[in-house]
Amino acid sequence: MTVKQKKRGRPSKLTREAIVLGAKEWMLEQNKKLSIRALASHLEVDPMAIYHYFDNKAALLEAITISIMQGIYTPGNSSSWQMELTKLCHSYLSLLRDHPGLLETLLSMGGEMAGPAEVFRERFDLAIAPLSLEESRKNAALDLLVDYMHGFALALHCAKDKSKLEVSAIERPLALYLSILEVET
Repeated sequence: MTVKQKKRGRPSKLTREAIVLGAKEWMLEQNKKLSIRALASHLEVDPMAIYHYFDNKAALLEAITISIMQGIYTPGNSSSWQMELTKLCHSYLSLLRDHPGLLETLLSMGGEMAGPAEVFRERFDLAIAPLSLEESRKNAALDLLVDYMHGFALALHCAKDKSKLEVSAIERPLALYLSILEVET
């Protein structure tokens, strides 16, 4: 009888980036919230190896959500700030739809980990830059839009008939929001 020796130490294929990529893949495949043990099993490593690269689960979740958030639309040099903001909103809602646990993760992170929220804020600022809003107005506009989109994303996840509620359903409310922003300038 032979006993398979367990390898000790860090696996050579494991990197911070490989862990984040593996976690994103696992979350999409499993459609569940992440657990370190499940991720370690998916990566075929000991759970403690992950902690070599991340101090705790919260640090890992922040890295994953920032990586996922990097996938949202980056406003460019379009002549229409309205079109840029609309594309950003569609992109963000599609991301929340495609990653079911993402909204819950973002909301549970709170203010202590602003990284993922900062990604959206930077892109929002790019989109509305032509408006030259004062900071307090810009913050209020961002808060209102994000609260609306999070509510809509929640409705997307809770809808019994997913075919009746699509990201495109934000067009009319978003048009109203855009017209109000335009009046502010």
